Amino acid sequence: MASVAYGPEAIVLVLAAAGTVGLGFTLPVTLAIVVLLAVLIASYRQVIAAFPNGGGAYAVAKERLGHRTSLVAAASLIVDYVLNVAVSIAAGVAALTSAFPALFPYTVWICLAVLVGITALNLYGIRESARAFMIPTVVFVVGILAVIVAGLLRGEPATVATGEVVSENARTIGILLLLKAFSSGCAALTGVEAIANAVPSFATPKVKRAQRAEVALGVLLGVMLIGLATLIEKFSIRPLDGTTVLSQLTEAALGHGIGYYVVQFATVILLALAANTSYGGLPTLTKILADDNCLPHRFAVTSPRQVYRFGVLALGISAAVLLIASEGNMNALVPLFAIGVFVGFTIAQVGMVRHWLANRIPGWRWRIGLNGFGAVLTFVALVVTTSMKFAEGAWLIVLVLPLLVLGMERIRKTYGRIEGCRGAGCVPAEPRPSDTAIIVPVSEVSELSREALSAAMSLGRDVTAVHVCLPGENITVFTKAWEAWHPDVRLLLLEDGDSTVGGPVARYVRDNFAGRRKVVVIAEIEPPAGWNHVLPSHRSDELEKTLRKMSDTVVCHLRVQTA
Repeated sequence: MASVAYGPEAIVLVLAAAGTVGLGFTLPVTLAIVVLLAVLIASYRQVIAAFPNGGGAYAVAKERLGHRTSLVAAASLIVDYVLNVAVSIAAGVAALTSAFPALFPYTVWICLAVLVGITALNLYGIRESARAFMIPTVVFVVGILAVIVAGLLRGEPATVATGEVVSENARTIGILLLLKAFSSGCAALTGVEAIANAVPSFATPKVKRAQRAEVALGVLLGVMLIGLATLIEKFSIRPLDGTTVLSQLTEAALGHGIGYYVVQFATVILLALAANTSYGGLPTLTKILADDNCLPHRFAVTSPRQVYRFGVLALGISAAVLLIASEGNMNALVPLFAIGVFVGFTIAQVGMVRHWLANRIPGWRWRIGLNGFGAVLTFVALVVTTSMKFAEGAWLIVLVLPLLVLGMERIRKTYGRIEGCRGAGCVPAEPRPSDTAIIVPVSEVSELSREALSAAMSLGRDVTAVHVCLPGENITVFTKAWEAWHPDVRLLLLEDGDSTVGGPVARYVRDNFAGRRKVVVIAEIEPPAGWNHVLPSHRSDELEKTLRKMSDTVVCHLRVQTA
């Protein structure tokens, strides 16, 4: 719903190039967008019912259109979610700097601070963040409706904002200008699929609650878009440098008093937190992709608070890159926004047509008609948006989408090879014991060495202690200490060949004990938590990394806790 803060502005920014005549088409263009919104809402209610496990366009395409098409849908959703975070935060900060122009030079830093806060809140837990976002959402919706009602009742604006008019090169009104305005305004539709993607996040009954939320979203968004478009024409609003269109409408309807600041603050908060749509949807989607071996399995791992941390962090980092690259400029990001959305919309509608053809439940004919009509509309919108916005940065999305698909395909093939090596799904031969050689690297005669050798002797009888003679070390001191200790373990001194511990030990293990299983016991002190982890030399990590490349070698890492 927060997209009403930048959707109408994107339309006005284009139509202002044709002057007052162009701005007169704001309402017709908005009505066309609302018609498309109504079709999408009706279509996605069916997606929610047919695919209650979430995933949206990806889930539909995976079942009905094939693996490759499903990856295209997934890539479009990933791009959409990342851009939603960047655009929402940039628009929220734009609303803030409209109310307090002195903050304008710090736009990027404010954007990044808000992004960090939202990411931290979502890492804390999605339920907590949902509760935190409820009050600002209600205040925002009530505030926008108040602006619409007050504006419609006024004969003339209460206050007229001043500033330098921002527009493109002057041109006459034409079909291309209207199509460009339509494609820009379609950025307001970008949250429609988020509910279908995140159905599992709803409370029981999930499907009915998600469907009701979808309808509520559509009704409120449609009313606000039409109301604001009506006020834009009524008050002849033009885009001004440093002032958003929504700020001008609020000022014209409510004046520059307490009502203005309440609406602006609600807009700032909600736009900043509107990114929660992505933080709720993308981690769920990446979890599904990870389960399907299309993303690293870490994306399917949850924290104790049931948060997909890697999805949340990846989203935050990607959005930060976009905000820095665009310098927090909302209008630089909006042209990139709608392409990925309409790719997903079109794939979902075509997939639903295939779904109803395969499952001819009662009413399947009208369902096919609805989804088929939606597919045609969204495909036309996709072509229009891509062609109109290509030179303004949309080429980047056209490039990123196939790269994401290729990346996910490569990950899937790699997991396929790993599955082949694991031999999953077959009955393996009976496990048999083998003769084992146990090697223990020791650096000194100490309690740590005693712990390591004790652990090794517990595993088997054939234990060899190895000591790498590093440059400048007094070997005589070490050997005398060893002889005085006199453990019942054979000691072997290895000459340092490359100033590392890992290299000599790995070569010794590789060149000896042919046909035997090798176990290397590595012991080290576990430092206290926090910054103390930077204190150890981490030579054991270097050794472990080298040994893990040897398939017949087992590495046992013994960590001795400090008191």
